Amino acid sequence: MTTTNLSPRPIQALPDHLISQIAAGEVVERPSAVVKELLENALDAGATNITVRLEEGGVKRIAIIDNGRGIPADQLPLAVQRHATSKITSLEELENVATLGFRGEALASISSVAILTLTTRTAEAPHAWQIESDKITPASGAQGTTVDVQDLYYNTPARRKFLKSEQTEFGHCAEVVRRIALARPDVSFSLSHNGKTVDHWNISAIDKRSATILGDGFANARLAIDESAGPLRLHGFIGLPTASKGRADAQYFYVNGRFVRDKLLTHAVRAAYQDVLHGDRYPSYVIALDLDPALVDVNVHPSKIEVRFRDSRAVHQFVFHAVNRALAQTSATAFGTVPAPATAGLGEPQSNNGRMPWIGGEQTSFSAQFASPAFAINDSNLNQSAYGGNSGGNSGGYDYSFMQQRAQGAGVAQSAESYGAFFGGKTTQTGESNLPNDDHPLGFALAQLHGIYVLAQNSKGLVLVDMHAAHERILYEQLKNALDENAMPVQALLIPMTFHADGIEVATAEENQDILKSLGFDIAAISPTTLAVRAVPALLKNADAQSLARDVLREVREFGGSRVLIDRRNELLGTLACHTAVRANRSLTIVEMNALLRQMEQTERADQCNHGRPTWVQMGLNDLDRMFMRGQ
Repeated sequence: MTTTNLSPRPIQALPDHLISQIAAGEVVERPSAVVKELLENALDAGATNITVRLEEGGVKRIAIIDNGRGIPADQLPLAVQRHATSKITSLEELENVATLGFRGEALASISSVAILTLTTRTAEAPHAWQIESDKITPASGAQGTTVDVQDLYYNTPARRKFLKSEQTEFGHCAEVVRRIALARPDVSFSLSHNGKTVDHWNISAIDKRSATILGDGFANARLAIDESAGPLRLHGFIGLPTASKGRADAQYFYVNGRFVRDKLLTHAVRAAYQDVLHGDRYPSYVIALDLDPALVDVNVHPSKIEVRFRDSRAVHQFVFHAVNRALAQTSATAFGTVPAPATAGLGEPQSNNGRMPWIGGEQTSFSAQFASPAFAINDSNLNQSAYGGNSGGNSGGYDYSFMQQRAQGAGVAQSAESYGAFFGGKTTQTGESNLPNDDHPLGFALAQLHGIYVLAQNSKGLVLVDMHAAHERILYEQLKNALDENAMPVQALLIPMTFHADGIEVATAEENQDILKSLGFDIAAISPTTLAVRAVPALLKNADAQSLARDVLREVREFGGSRVLIDRRNELLGTLACHTAVRANRSLTIVEMNALLRQMEQTERADQCNHGRPTWVQMGLNDLDRMFMRGQ
């Protein structure tokens, strides 16, 4: 490698044109950045109709036409100057930015690397005015503003060489238009390329706009979300796991109407999908977070695509819990109010002293398999002590003695009469179950197929259930709920585990003692470069304490909380649920199958097992008619 020794030069002020071109390097990365800045200006001007015309991917020409308020003629010279804007006038307004564009750099930066013509007219003006190369002349035009940008990077050919193909650059521009169109369904947008209309979206509701842009795959598999907590509101649509994709290209998150790519928000949503997403799939969503502008700093990056929250932990937890609750309302559980199962001879279910519904007393239909030695839990990571308790004293607040309980009956663990409440007191071992109704969205069982699938009939048609996957989700949710209802059991280490830590890890441990203790950790600094782990959650006592502590500290530092504990805990509970769920090729009676369907209707996230696989599918009568060509 060679180096060049420059001769000493005196310090001098850079010429204005060079300053503008340096600023343009930050703002105008490619044609799509120009489209973004000009669209934001149009929306800030109150436009309700915007047209975007591109040529050669935006390199040859970008024209943005809006019907906004326009710019008075006497303000046109300032409009194209650097750091000139009508949107902020003080530091207080900068800290409470409510507009999309506010830096006052866009038009000046664009004009320094392209030929810019701006034509505008206000409602009061008798005609339009045009500015080009600092020359202002009268022009014709309707109310609003037209910004015409031609020959991008004509005067900086080196920058132009870094641009991609015409189709690639157009794809980036089209994506910018889609992002903004999703955020503003109250505005109509039209996009054309090389004289051909590519997209057009009329003013509509957000559900129709998102369905049009993201397609039927998302429109037919999404959940509405609208939750508020104090100054925070999260609303929009999140895709069901069936709408997941192999790439993260259908994820749109907005903060106060501004599209952002924020690591904290992405992590919160991804964590909420953890239990229902299979493998390396990515969820689809269009969600908006509204909050007081004073609580978020949008002046972090020139492109304004990154933000910083004043209380990042509160925002992370709010987004996570809001999305998590929405996902819990699955196709079955969201279907009205599902009657709770009644215990035989009683008017309402027993509480079982806070234990799981199938612990102690008379067992439900799927307790019989626990009696089999094949389902005994012998793994040291999953034994009773790992949960902080034992079969005698139950010191950790949990009673897992149900693992060793024996069913008294053969085949059906509970008498058929006990299920009378499910079927209006009319229980049968044949296929003559009650007619399906909307109170039971999964219907009633008809038969079992190859010992794997349950066939049921509901008001819509045929329901197919994977009995192992469905029962696995039921057990998994019951295990999680039982653990969450009790305080986190802690296992003190006989000999504290010490490890070398950097300054950031030590500071994180010292500043977040309350959070760490709530997660079941006791991590103390014993020197400026050493941390000692003195206690860990009892559930994870056999894990590597050092790596676990490092992971928890990293997550607490980055997101204000830790998903490491929950993820590892759920991994163990998922293994337990998988091993104890009803196995394939086990013959079930009609009563047992119906009991499984009723439990699914009462279980959160019942549409997928904890590995992300679907637990049931619906085949409508119209689908069946088409298969057999009825009525054709």
